[in-house]
Amino acid sequence: MAMIELEFGRQNFHPLKKKSPLLLKLIAVVFAVLLFCEFLIYYLAIFQCNWPEVKTTASDGEQATREPVLKAMFLADTHLLGEVLGHWLDKLRREWQMERAFQTALWLLQPEVVFILGDIFDEGKWSTPEAWVNDVERFQKMFRHPSHVQLKVVAGNHDIGFHYEMNTYKVERFEKVFSSERLFSWKGINFVMVNSVALNGDGCGICSETEAELIEVSHRLNCSRELLQWFQPRLVLSGHTHSACEVHHGGRVPELSVPSFSWRNRNNPSFIMGSITPTDYALSKCYLPREDVVLIIYCGMVGFLVVLTLTHFGLLASPFLAGLNLLRKRKTR
Repeated sequence: MAMIELEFGRQNFHPLKKKSPLLLKLIAVVFAVLLFCEFLIYYLAIFQCNWPEVKTTASDGEQATREPVLKAMFLADTHLLGEVLGHWLDKLRREWQMERAFQTALWLLQPEVVFILGDIFDEGKWSTPEAWVNDVERFQKMFRHPSHVQLKVVAGNHDIGFHYEMNTYKVERFEKVFSSERLFSWKGINFVMVNSVALNGDGCGICSETEAELIEVSHRLNCSRELLQWFQPRLVLSGHTHSACEVHHGGRVPELSVPSFSWRNRNNPSFIMGSITPTDYALSKCYLPREDVVLIIYCGMVGFLVVLTLTHFGLLASPFLAGLNLLRKRKTR
């Protein structure tokens, strides 16, 4: 009787022992793929990006002075989803992607200033006060940055509405969080941040206020001449289109549209890196991981796990053993 019980115990022990290595293998594969697709792939993609080179020496008579270079990142159209149209899973996925991409870019590239060119939120134009607070908190978590890095944000139509939807409450709500700064100067370089949504108006009060602000900034830029004159920019960067395109105004002033930073809008999001001096600039585009590549890796993982499981239980011949048997048959011939 004792022998029978011992044999029965052994029979129950073997399947457990057989399943343990398989479970460990499955966990190891899943962990490795998750680690790569959710963390390492961002480092792999952004590590390939480099700051463009720009001339840094300016001649001043007989002397040559080295101009300081400002490293600036330009993002656009993050479109953080709101409570009305945003599904929780879509929010979780897209916001995780943008957070990892932004934090990785800060760590690897070490920019001095980051500009986000509009449409930070997807539903800012109609969100309730409670939803607005929630959206802002999520944004501040995702785009957190060291104190030595400047973050400048420009309003877009999804943040405050188009010119016919805008009102003082929405504008002030946005500017309370992101400041109403119009002119930002650093290392001898002037950045004028314009809310172009208001410029599409039809003579409304907000448009008049925007024009007055532009005139004020123009005064500040030309205060040494005590003369009012409109801006003569050497470069214009804008968002809204979700794609990159370049046009030249008057045949000389280039305007570059910055692509969307969200995978919800593009399979291959990107941002612009700018090396800027008071007299020159150079731009380059940095691509983030392609979402279809990540999906292919996950699908490949699922297929591999299925094959591994079937092979382990003898339901599918091991590819290694099949190849070894094939070699043996050829040798015997």
